Amino acid sequence: MEKEDILTGEEIESDGVLDSSIRPEKIDEYIGQEDVKENIKVFVEAAKMRGEVLDHVLLYGPPGLGKTTLANIIANELQSNIKTASGPSIEKSGDLAAILSSLEPGDVLFIDEIHRMPRFIEEILYPAMEDFTLDIIIGSEGNTRSIKIDLPPFTLVGATTRAGDLTAPLRDRFGIVCKMQYYTKEELSLIVKRTARVLGMNITSSAADDLAGRSRGTPRIANRLFKRVRDFAIVDQKSEIDKDICDLALKRLKVDQHGLDGTDHELLLAIIKKFNGGPVGIEAIASAIGEETSTIEDVYEPYLMQNGLLKRTSRGRVATVKAYEVLGINHIEESIAE
Repeated sequence: MEKEDILTGEEIESDGVLDSSIRPEKIDEYIGQEDVKENIKVFVEAAKMRGEVLDHVLLYGPPGLGKTTLANIIANELQSNIKTASGPSIEKSGDLAAILSSLEPGDVLFIDEIHRMPRFIEEILYPAMEDFTLDIIIGSEGNTRSIKIDLPPFTLVGATTRAGDLTAPLRDRFGIVCKMQYYTKEELSLIVKRTARVLGMNITSSAADDLAGRSRGTPRIANRLFKRVRDFAIVDQKSEIDKDICDLALKRLKVDQHGLDGTDHELLLAIIKKFNGGPVGIEAIASAIGEETSTIEDVYEPYLMQNGLLKRTSRGRVATVKAYEVLGINHIEESIAE
């Protein structure tokens, strides 16, 4: 399968290793997301048996759960080319027209962060998704005309961390909608061991389990932490990553036993110490810790809420009793102090 990046594509780690080098290429190699994976296998096989393109696919869920990887796997399983684009980079109708007009029959078009496409771009995409036609207006003001371009049948795979930000007309045009879930510790341990094999570094089962338990249910974080732990092992001239070097590295990286990093601690401490445990608005939290509200909502809050450390109420965010326990703060004494 040939892959073409039309717009910004693969993220490169600081150590120069492409994320794509550790990504599985076949559906049976993909670890986790069992329900999504099994359904995709059925839909792909049915489309191939009918001799038709696969229905458009929407993948949604928190960052780092494998949406890009799954899009590439779908193209591989369909034995099709994949072309990638990013929602924020499609700024003009001409950008979308150039992408769509370059497609070949059966191609997969992957649009990451599809919720960030401008609304007028979405409206051009509707007929392309439904009827495989492109309606665009050309010419300058006072001398414009509409032209229709027939497109080859293709499959659009859209990925988003914010399904709620998609307009209903766009969301309804996806025939297959898949919600990506956080991974279990066991699944992440398997992913870490696979990454270790691909990158040629041995890791003990206890170290893989420890690293998996601190990866926030997210393969991207697990792989990133593995690479950083590997750096410590290499400098210490170790041929294997064991639990001791894993503990040392993660302590230096300020990642605790619960997978919380420095920003998580700062966020929870701000709510508890500066805002008496909440409720407090997201803008106030962002100002207190110097982070963007979108980063807090997309990156930090989902995991904190999933693990019962943070609650959203109509009046704002509230730190839970569990958050006090994890941070080693006495909830009763803190309440009395207030």
